[in-house]
Amino acid sequence: MKYRRLGRNGPKVSAISMGRGATPVRFDTPEEAEFNAAIHRALDLGITMFDSSDAYWGTRHEVLLARALKARRNEVLITTKFGNIDLPDGKKATNGRPEYVHQCCDESLKRMGLDVIDMYFFHRVDPNVPIEETVGAMSELISRGKVRFIGICEASAKTLRRAHGEHPLTALQTEYSLWFRDVEKDILPACKELGIGYIAYAPLGRGLLTGRIKSVDDIPENDRRRRHPRFHPENLAKNVKLVAELEAMAKSYEATPAQLALAWILARWEGIVPIPGTNNAKNVELNAAAVDLSVNAKDVARLNEIFAFGAGAGERYMPNALKGVGI
Repeated sequence: MKYRRLGRNGPKVSAISMGRGATPVRFDTPEEAEFNAAIHRALDLGITMFDSSDAYWGTRHEVLLARALKARRNEVLITTKFGNIDLPDGKKATNGRPEYVHQCCDESLKRMGLDVIDMYFFHRVDPNVPIEETVGAMSELISRGKVRFIGICEASAKTLRRAHGEHPLTALQTEYSLWFRDVEKDILPACKELGIGYIAYAPLGRGLLTGRIKSVDDIPENDRRRRHPRFHPENLAKNVKLVAELEAMAKSYEATPAQLALAWILARWEGIVPIPGTNNAKNVELNAAAVDLSVNAKDVARLNEIFAFGAGAGERYMPNALKGVGI
């Protein structure tokens, strides 16, 4: 494994770290055993940062992750997030009120059995609360020894600057992949300028860039990706054609398309750390091996052409969810 520093003054973490897998896992099931095997394999391969949120699987992911990492807590950096809430009518909202920041942190610490959260993220910007108030409360968590580093997710460059002015951020976490490159316009440049690291979630396009999804039938019936516009049949057909070119190039490197997609991200900027999510140990091995894949400049340029801005078909979220990103 190779390692990178997150932000100008942040911690060193594995260049490829680990996000949440797509398939929910329940306690004390064969799926939890598989989940644990994937986490333990990641540890053995030198992966050191593991990402979670109080919104993942109804808080269950935090508990499962902490259980899996408990024996080797001193080897890892655990990140989690707060701020996404479910309303009584089933709709999503955000909450960045200072008192809620403290409440969520205490609840996450208790669920995970931790004394401190290594990196704490605001999951989505609350349009009704000044970002300075939210980040100010997060900085209080640092002074109280409950959190080591802080960051925000899915924020605009303007909001990122305001947040960083209130208290230095270690990282921004936002989607980034060959399929979704919009952040290259102003968000990545802002991170570079301010010395903020970038954690790239969904670096494989939610599985699209693995080459394993050719039609909607390749996605489980209860999988929420079926609702994402990029996987709607008419859009997926166009996206699969793009991935076919990625697959062809990957063969020339004796690599998988997923490995090539991850190597492309790593080559974009040394401050980026992708966090592909999986519950499968074999996939962890394949993802980790991407750190050793060096892509020549000609092929990087070709990938940039194939996956140019706007080349991917369909939005990355449903319309209601898109309202909460880029604020």
